[in-house]
Amino acid sequence: MNANWSVFSDVQARWVEYRLQGFRNNPNIRFHPIYQFINPKAGIRYGQKDWSGFLSIAYAQKEPNRDDFEAGWNQQPKAERLLDLEINVGKRKDAYRWSATFYHMNYRDQLILTGAINDVGAYTRQNIPRSYRMGVELEASVRLTHQLQLIGNLAISQNRVRNFTEYIDDYDHGGQITQFYPRSELALSPTVVSNAVLSWKPIKKLELQWISKYVSRQYLDNTSNNRRSLDPYWVQDLLVEYRWELPRKKSMRLLLQVNNWTNTRYEPNGYTFSYRYGGVLNTENYYFPMAGMNGMLGVEIEL
Repeated sequence: MNANWSVFSDVQARWVEYRLQGFRNNPNIRFHPIYQFINPKAGIRYGQKDWSGFLSIAYAQKEPNRDDFEAGWNQQPKAERLLDLEINVGKRKDAYRWSATFYHMNYRDQLILTGAINDVGAYTRQNIPRSYRMGVELEASVRLTHQLQLIGNLAISQNRVRNFTEYIDDYDHGGQITQFYPRSELALSPTVVSNAVLSWKPIKKLELQWISKYVSRQYLDNTSNNRRSLDPYWVQDLLVEYRWELPRKKSMRLLLQVNNWTNTRYEPNGYTFSYRYGGVLNTENYYFPMAGMNGMLGVEIEL
């Protein structure tokens, strides 16, 4: 390759061994899974003057979590597999910079919650044959004036599971009923996430930042049901930092942060479950609400 082009590669070898001597709900199970993973990555990189970019492809495998094994012999999980393709291009100047990264993450046997109960009566994650995430991540910054700078990033993605089967407890007849979805959204995977920071330095020692974050609708499960979702939210924070020098080239920083200064009510996380009772499908949603306007004062001293 010439001076503008270069290739890169790496490979990761992992050995994972579990020794399971029973669980609380299944004390008699004895299981000794061993995983041997080879995770390679390769790509090509370009750089010339203000421009840069890369193309990479990676293959990764991951063992199940400990809790995933809490099932019978015939329901033991398989390792997850991922093929990741990324393409990046960017430009950097004194007054501004930007970059765009396009990606496609193709999963095999991704472990997700389906509502199914295993043969020891516990809800557990199951391997899904096919799912994917793809989208674009944009980053940019621009110096508006000598004192004012704007920094932002935007991620737009499509996160899908194919041929998903939901399991719902049936309290009327016992057991579980199923609902099939040819294509649906992956849980807790917003389509749009964006951040923006407006930074102002009126004097050398003082910096003020206005931090803004937006997150689009998230689904609490993998059914793309709006009645089981988190509303989009947009929150604003303020940060004030004052720095001064101490003897012997040390420094001290005083930080004041006001979070959610617009007092927005929102929930970034939660969970849901459904069941049939009295001939009616019931859904219960639970949310983890965030605090309203709150603040923090801190001091950092370099010794």
